[in-house]
Amino acid sequence: MKPLPQEFVRLFPDLGADKSFLQSVLEMGQQISLPAGQHICLEGSNCNHLAFVLRGTARVYKLSESGREITLYRVEAGECCILTLSCIISGRRFPAFAVSESEMEAIVVPAATVQDWMDNTRSWRHYAWNLIAARLGDVISLIEEVSFRRMDERLSLYLNQEKLFPLDKKTSITHQQIAAELGTSREVISRLLKDLEQQGIVDLGRGWIKRLKSPM
Repeated sequence: MKPLPQEFVRLFPDLGADKSFLQSVLEMGQQISLPAGQHICLEGSNCNHLAFVLRGTARVYKLSESGREITLYRVEAGECCILTLSCIISGRRFPAFAVSESEMEAIVVPAATVQDWMDNTRSWRHYAWNLIAARLGDVISLIEEVSFRRMDERLSLYLNQEKLFPLDKKTSITHQQIAAELGTSREVISRLLKDLEQQGIVDLGRGWIKRLKSPM
């Protein structure tokens, strides 16, 4: 099924303003749907397509030899994955894992088309480099957190996100999921959450957390 131009323009307004680029997306793009929990890219895989996300969220993460995960960033509606883009530009393999966190819809475009855009389409180059710069800033912030903050501080900052953990409302999340977000073990997260529960900051249940007050 061909993607709808107005949907793409709404989510990617800077790119949609370029009529010739939009026509290229319509001609070369393919609209796909993915179920939640499906791996999109594995570490070491070739990047043959670039996806423009229309709906849903993908999580990009690294996995250690011991099986410990850390989330690098998410790709949401109106975004592309910069690691995929950088692999297409450089010809290298994907250096992480990507999985759909929810049902997703996207327009996928062949890598050769993306390369052609980099060479010949100014609006795309402007968008691509701005996207890379913004996401690079996010990754640098993550490195700073991992390198210079204690895990209890990082957990407090994570729990302090009102969007994820609204006060006095249960959030469905496991200790393992939090550990994967922060790049540590489930045992460490469980111990730190137990300390916060004893301080009256959170209420804990099986598969849920309720933030009672700000931990910081």
